[in-house]
Amino acid sequence: MSLVEASIDLPARPERVWDTVMDPQRLGEWVTIHRALLSADSGPPVTGMQMRQRLHVRGVNVDIDWRLVQCRAPSLAVWEGRGPARSRAHTEYELSETADHQTHFAYRNEFHVPFGKLGAAVSAALVGGVAEHEAHHTLERLRDLLTETTN
Repeated sequence: MSLVEASIDLPARPERVWDTVMDPQRLGEWVTIHRALLSADSGPPVTGMQMRQRLHVRGVNVDIDWRLVQCRAPSLAVWEGRGPARSRAHTEYELSETADHQTHFAYRNEFHVPFGKLGAAVSAALVGGVAEHEAHHTLERLRDLLTETTN
């Protein structure tokens, strides 16, 4: 398993951040490894919502089937993902309002590959520190996007 955690303070209220990060059509505006939204349920985010996303990691495109397993607008979203070769991902977005009425966004991702220690070694070799770097870069892009639309 590989674990990535990152957080950032964002220049918008939690409701606005929620609307941005939970809109599958906007993933390409802020997620650095996003390449395509292949499908997504319509309507507002609710538990059970599904989407299929193409990500680009270390030169390889990977399709992930996501299901929203917890949804408490505008504070918590938990996604479970299934990828190739029985790989799995667990992603959490936790939003909280700061004292100055902005948003603290905490991101957490666990990625599980099959094949026990061998799979973990392969994952470490392929992904290395890229996942953490990309998580921070993604959150910076989100901050920049929210700043641009505020001005």
